[in-house]
Amino acid sequence: MQPIHSIQVLRALAAFMVAVHHVQPDAAVLAERAGIAFVRSDVLPWMAGVDIFFVVSGFIMVHASQDLFGRQGAPAIFLKRRLARIVPLYWATTTLFLLVGLAVPATLNSSAPNPAQILGSYLFWPVVSTQGFVQPVYSLGWTLNYEMLFYLLFAAGLLLPKRWTLPAVALLLAVLVGAESLNGPLALPFGFWGQPIVLEFAAGMGIAVLRQKGLRLHGLLRIAVAAAGVAVLLAAADQPGTEGSWNSVLWRGGAAVLLMLAAGCGREGIVPAAPVKALAAVGDASYALYLVHPFVIRGMREAALRIELYAPLPYMVLALAGSVVAALLLYQFFEKPATRLVRRWLRG
Repeated sequence: MQPIHSIQVLRALAAFMVAVHHVQPDAAVLAERAGIAFVRSDVLPWMAGVDIFFVVSGFIMVHASQDLFGRQGAPAIFLKRRLARIVPLYWATTTLFLLVGLAVPATLNSSAPNPAQILGSYLFWPVVSTQGFVQPVYSLGWTLNYEMLFYLLFAAGLLLPKRWTLPAVALLLAVLVGAESLNGPLALPFGFWGQPIVLEFAAGMGIAVLRQKGLRLHGLLRIAVAAAGVAVLLAAADQPGTEGSWNSVLWRGGAAVLLMLAAGCGREGIVPAAPVKALAAVGDASYALYLVHPFVIRGMREAALRIELYAPLPYMVLALAGSVVAALLLYQFFEKPATRLVRRWLRG
């Protein structure tokens, strides 16, 4: 199935937003070393990139799995596709994180994990980290723990008749959230799985259904919906009290839904301009960008400290540009070949 370029652009935006969030503390370290003031930019709620990813994920699962609904053996096929896509790069970055922590502990922000934490991380199982948070040893993997829950529920839904699959998945997500909200805090893993952010997967599935039913946004209407999404993000950055679990979903998740509507329900058959193609290429590598940018950011910070390049703004530009280049290379020379290899192995 042909990718939708506007969605790839949205994925690039989401990954880049997370990278901007993470580069600023390292820039502050350099500014402090130089004795100059550094004021972080929060013009956007940068971690809303995760909310965008979750809505996009719900959309893509429906859009890319149309051939599986009602098909015999669909759950196994679906899970093999997703495991081949998600596992190799995540396991590789987790292993790299552990090796860096073993070789240069001072560059990390956490103490050494125990075997149970390491095993839970590789199995996408929610565990309490050494810092007391429910996250894997490579902390960015917390989003993948939610993704894997969604994949399992979606695969189970494929056992049902086609018309029941999506309502059943959405209902199960709602039950988890309702149980945590009304009777929580629940024990792990249910307390983790029951956070309101999982409803963003259901929202993405709903947008995919609207697209299948023929919803298309044209011209100024599409621009207005996208602009409304950006406006909500700007308001969320300026509005106090939007960091709570429900408020975050309403503000950041609401913005993600509007942006996904604009990206996923546009007109088809339009040849994208060169800048759109370039951004879409970054979107292809957005998973790599999400996972690799902390290594680039921290590595370039250490290099900047050694050569005494303390200017925070040039560092941020170089670190973000380096993260994008590293992601494109990683996607081309590791992620794509590894995905093909694992798919062949799973089919065999």
